[in-house]
Amino acid sequence: MLDVCLLGTAGMMPTPRRWLTALMLRYNGSQLLIDCGEGTQIAMKEAGVNFKPIDILLITHFHADHVSGLPGLLLTMGNAERTEPLTIIGPAGLNRVVSALRTIAPELPFDLKCIEITEPDADFEINGYHIHAFRVKHNVTCYGYSVEIKRAGRFMVERAKELEIPLRCWNLLQKGQKVICDGVEYTPDMVMGAPRKGIKLTYCTDSRPVDAIAENAKGSDLFICEGMYAEPDKLKKAKQYKHMTFYEAAELAKAAGVGEMWLTHFSPSLVRAEDYMPKVREIFPNAHLGKDGKSTTIQFIEE
Repeated sequence: MLDVCLLGTAGMMPTPRRWLTALMLRYNGSQLLIDCGEGTQIAMKEAGVNFKPIDILLITHFHADHVSGLPGLLLTMGNAERTEPLTIIGPAGLNRVVSALRTIAPELPFDLKCIEITEPDADFEINGYHIHAFRVKHNVTCYGYSVEIKRAGRFMVERAKELEIPLRCWNLLQKGQKVICDGVEYTPDMVMGAPRKGIKLTYCTDSRPVDAIAENAKGSDLFICEGMYAEPDKLKKAKQYKHMTFYEAAELAKAAGVGEMWLTHFSPSLVRAEDYMPKVREIFPNAHLGKDGKSTTIQFIEE
């Protein structure tokens, strides 16, 4: 299962009810953070989320409302005597930006591994997460992320017995490893069924609607997408500053066939956001407003 907590939902600047953009995922004891806006540490405290197990940080882009919380978080990790390395993934220029932010957090008791994305798409396998980065359309280089937990097929016990595969080989075959036992080679495809449906979450902020978003969100259990503006007369402003409206996000969710959509990254001027949701749900019925601390657990579907 994948635990999901939307820590911050504000865009541009924090407000009394919204911290800046951040999303926490947890799978099998490993935590993955997407973006780290100002106030992320406080949002984590309020949500009861522990910062220490964070192994991976994905940065969508380098505007301050998405990265300004990083120095403080790194210092807090260091003060907690963390020694495990932290992997940070983001657009080209990541090393320069992290180095600049670390001017006020120069000494850390753990290593930072910065991976820069230089292509329109990139894939990473870390701690059981399959991460796919895809470029979106903002006024600076910006990426969305799909995070999947893939699931192997069932281990066919009767088939293993028929092939007389030694019991001591079963565990490694289940883990997808080839095994040579008593001079005989066994491969996972001999005893594993077809892959089962895994878990998929797609996250996108700061973009105009583009085909790449719907394509990469296709089949997601949860699609978290920016809805900077809800007022119909703000469409021109959304186009000017390369953001999205609630309704454009809903159209993407519909096109992608996602299970559920949460809106996030709201303009500071947005009030009474729920008033606009009936129109949004006419486009995509399972649409919801994101709120700081909103959480869910996505379970594997048993087949």
